[in-house]
Amino acid sequence: MNKGDTKNNFTTLILKENIPKLPLTIGIIGSVITTLVSLSIPFLTGELVDGFSLERLNSTLFIVLAAAFILQAVIDGFSTYLLAASGQKMVARLRERMWEKMIRLPVSFFDKNASGESVSRVVNDTGIVRDLISQHFPQFISGIITIIGAIIILLIMDWKMTLLMLISVPVTVIIMIPLGSKMAKVSRGLQDETADFSGKIQQTFSEIRLMKASTAEEAERQNGITGIGKLLNYGIKEARIIALVGPIMYLIVMVVVVIIIGYGGIRVSEGTMTTGSLVAFLLYLFQIIFPITTFAMFFTQLQKAKGATERIAQILQTEEETGQEGIDKDISNEPITVDNVSFSYNNEEPVLKSITFTAKPGEMVAFAGPSGAGKTTLFGLLERYYEPTSGEIRVGDTPIRNLSLMSWRSQIGYVSQESAMMAGTIRENLTYGLANAEEISDETLWKVAEMANADEFIRRFSEGLDTIVGERGMKLSGGQRQRINIARAFLRDPKILMLDEATASLDSESEQAVQEALSRLMEGRTTFVIAHRLSTIVDADKIIFIENGQVTGIGTHEELMESHDLYRSYAEQQLK
Repeated sequence: MNKGDTKNNFTTLILKENIPKLPLTIGIIGSVITTLVSLSIPFLTGELVDGFSLERLNSTLFIVLAAAFILQAVIDGFSTYLLAASGQKMVARLRERMWEKMIRLPVSFFDKNASGESVSRVVNDTGIVRDLISQHFPQFISGIITIIGAIIILLIMDWKMTLLMLISVPVTVIIMIPLGSKMAKVSRGLQDETADFSGKIQQTFSEIRLMKASTAEEAERQNGITGIGKLLNYGIKEARIIALVGPIMYLIVMVVVVIIIGYGGIRVSEGTMTTGSLVAFLLYLFQIIFPITTFAMFFTQLQKAKGATERIAQILQTEEETGQEGIDKDISNEPITVDNVSFSYNNEEPVLKSITFTAKPGEMVAFAGPSGAGKTTLFGLLERYYEPTSGEIRVGDTPIRNLSLMSWRSQIGYVSQESAMMAGTIRENLTYGLANAEEISDETLWKVAEMANADEFIRRFSEGLDTIVGERGMKLSGGQRQRINIARAFLRDPKILMLDEATASLDSESEQAVQEALSRLMEGRTTFVIAHRLSTIVDADKIIFIENGQVTGIGTHEELMESHDLYRSYAEQQLK
């Protein structure tokens, strides 16, 4: 992404699409009014000081000054709320766009990007943009107005003292610009390191059982400490810069104040300046100096926001799956043809090479072969998680790439060996992804549970269908999770069934219950099966043996026993 694209992305994301313009405009106007009102306070204070005595106390001036304070506080509170609310609405819209985008991105995106890092982009990077819009940008605008207004007033009051004071401005700028640039670099590094650390933490927590079973606590402790150490280094660098900024600005302020007080005191003693004017001058001086100290933070936040919008824009510009586009077609009683399909990840060595076969309606087609041969990748192509590098897959005479993803995938039932489940209840897992989920009756859910041999164990739970299954369904056994997955497939009533080693990780009792449920589910459906255990596929209508991404044999069990040496070797080992 070039610099021009970065600027355009920054403008689009921040200045056009995601800002509630009316409340933000009102908030900024309120902030400007507050600034203008604040410019009157030093002048009124000076007048009050010059006329201060019990006999000559000007009640009208006192009332005006009090009214200015109250007006400033009220408008400032109102504008602060509007700006904060605008920032919150902006970041909510941006997060909505990112969330809607990310759930439509292809599987290949998540193959390349850690989920924790993507989460950090949705949560942390959008928060940085929000802070720039709602806090730092209004402060920058009001600071500019304050400085210009105060300098104009001071030049009118006493141009000689104003020029003396302004000597500090270039000194401040010369010091603050390199520090601000350094802060921006450190802050962007901190952003990237935070995203990386978030991704590693999420991965560890999501695989907590693997970590415990592998007694990897010490390794993960070291990894965590390393990540925390990197964050600490960035934090220390940031602290060093802040530690320089504060004392330097304090020194400059105090030097200027002392010079102004000294010079002003001489002027007062000479009678060429009143005490009230000196007080007003000092107050205006502070109004000029304090905004300058915030400019470094604004430009730092601006650089951080630019970095954040670059990453956000990269996600938003990633090509997504087109779920609704294409033909809606009922694929019942249609053959599935894989025609000369090859595939490789990222233009590397091909994983699949010239795969060709046809599955007739209602046929059971099994894939066998060594691990890493490409069987699961072929399933990924059938599900359209990936597109073939060459060749095509057709349903009937229609290439599946011409079908809408929604239409295609809604007619496929998928049961994997991982027994994937979402955190929530059994009911929510059974109806997951169905548009009419709330309308499905308990009677229907119990029926599909019975068909999947899942009703008995579900009824044993006190909450029944409303039992919480835990993250990734960990409160259930593998066999129970698998049967709920099968029940979910029954509920979807798929035309095509895909079974990826669905009984590979189960004990014998669970395997029998699951196998019975699968046999029931496969009736009348075109079924694709991956199995390492040949006992589960000996009755398949067609077995396709794949080695090194190539089909080396197609036939029934009996035919391959006669014609395929490696298949026969596998069968003799497993089917004794």
